[in-house]
Formats: sequence, structure tokens, C-alpha cells
Amino acid sequence: MKEILQYLFNHHTLSKSEAKAIMIQIAQNKFNATEVTAFISIFLMRNITLDELKGFREALLQMAVPVNLNTNDTIDIVGTGGDGKNTINISTLASFVVAGTGQKVAKHGNYGASTITGSSNVMEALGYQFKKTSDELNEDLEKANICFLHAPYFHPALQSVVALRKSLGLRTFFNLLGPLVNPAKPQFSVIGVYNLEIARIYQYLLQKENRDFVLVHGMDGYDEISLTQDSKIITKSGENIYSAEDLGFKTINPEDIQAGHTSEESARIFRNILEGKGTESQNAVVLANAAVALYHTNTYGNYNDCLNLAKESLFDGKALSSLQLLVDG
Repeated sequence: MKEILQYLFNHHTLSKSEAKAIMIQIAQNKFNATEVTAFISIFLMRNITLDELKGFREALLQMAVPVNLNTNDTIDIVGTGGDGKNTINISTLASFVVAGTGQKVAKHGNYGASTITGSSNVMEALGYQFKKTSDELNEDLEKANICFLHAPYFHPALQSVVALRKSLGLRTFFNLLGPLVNPAKPQFSVIGVYNLEIARIYQYLLQKENRDFVLVHGMDGYDEISLTQDSKIITKSGENIYSAEDLGFKTINPEDIQAGHTSEESARIFRNILEGKGTESQNAVVLANAAVALYHTNTYGNYNDCLNLAKESLFDGKALSSLQLLVDG
């Protein structure tokens, strides 16, 4: 590792094969914690390159526990995290709204490393028992239109850096890998990114794949459509900037979509929203993200049709029903 670090400290970057080999060695505990911390720190000082991201991703997918779902039209709605905004769990809430419309969702999530409450923290606090096998995931997908893939179960390779990431408490390149390594390989991915430079790297990486993608970025630094300012949405066919009004809502205040200070508090907010007790701002931000996700499956009509479907799912209790079916078994 010392040679690798010296090489990187001299402003060099890794090839795809070098990045892949190093990630595999990290997973195999070939380096001590100090060496891995130094390695991670390099990417706190500069952005990751496309080849490095490709190599790290290939390594994690190669080492992942295989998942086989009985459908090929699932969607994942996921953010990089690490935007420092401490919002309610918008992507996960939008996932249940989408599931409530009948669209199958394969949600990939983890405990928060650079945030207070990740999607796995909330799901656990809501009483969900994480599943480990394809059979169990298919069962959840069949009854609730959604399955939840808890990353540590499917990426045991990442166990070697869990404590280190938590102790750092900073956004690292592992944040960038999460949305790219869903072992279910969903056909559609809606990925929230915290800055446009990272969005460009994702775009280059995903553009050449058969699966479809949407990248969303709140222009004031959110890794989702926040409605606090304009949002940039990037797809295979181009990119556009949308105001809250363009998406059918009013601009909202950042403090109106803040999460709780504990997993339990965030879970209460989460359930309140799905029970129809959310504030106007909370509902709006969840619906906007859900509607964009539905629209980009090219299945449910125009954006307004998709927004109406999302509203029906949330306000008629369909999204809540998906949660209850998932949690209660």
C-alpha cells in the first residue's frame, strides 16, 4: 500500500484494473486501518476518476452475493448521501409511493455513514427484518411490490470498512459506489447526486449500459429533487433544469424537510408521511421524486399522469399498505 499511496500523493490516478485490484485487497483485509484511511483520504482531496469508479464498482459487483429477481422491470430510487442536508428519507419514501402504484421496486440501502439516518436505519426502526436470499426478496416483491436489499448482507466485502467509514463520518467514495452496486441490477435507476461533477462521471459510466437511468441534483447541493431550488435532471436523452413550479409544486424551505435526530424520530416522521399526516412540504418533495421515477419508466404516461398516480398512492393509503405488507410479512 505504501507504494500505491506514494504514487497517488504524487497526483497520479489509478487505472480501472489497479482500482479493482486494490478494492479486492481492501475487502480481503490486506491493509491495516491506517493505510485504508490514508487511501480513502486521497479521494476526499480530489474527485474520483471514471476509471477508478469503474474499477471499484467492478470489484464490488464481482464480490457481491448474487440476487435473482423474478422480474426484469424493477426500479431503484437512491441517493449518494453525503450532501450534509439531513433531510427526511426522501428516496425511501418515494420508493414506497412508487411501489403503491404497482411498479416493482428493488431498493438498495445501508446504514448511514456520513448521515444520521440511512435507509437501513429507518427500515430497521420501522420493524423490518432484513432479508438475505433471492427467495425472500421475491416474496416481498410479490406481496408488497418492493424489496429492500440491505447492503451489508449482499456486499460482505464492505464489512472491512464499515467501522472506519463510521468513525470518519465524512462523505467518501463509498457514497458514490452505493447507487451503482445494487446486486439486483434494476432496469431503471433514479440516482440523486450531490454535485454536478459527480453527475458527469455517473453519466459517462451509465450511458453505455442497457439499463436506463435518471440522475437528479438539487442545484443548492441536495442529492435529490428538494424543491428548495431548481433541480437538474439528466437522462440518456439529455438534461434539463426544472423549477418547483415546473414539477407541480411551490418552492419549499429547507427546514421543512429536515429529518429527526435519531433513527426512531426519523422513522416516526417516515410513517406519519405514509399515513397521510405529512406536511405540505414533506408530501411535495416525496411526490416530486416519485413522479419523476414513474415518468422515466416510460410506462405511466406523461409527468402529470405520473404525479396523479403518486398522489393516489400516497393519499389513498397504497404506499402505506406496501410498507405494512413489507414490515408485517
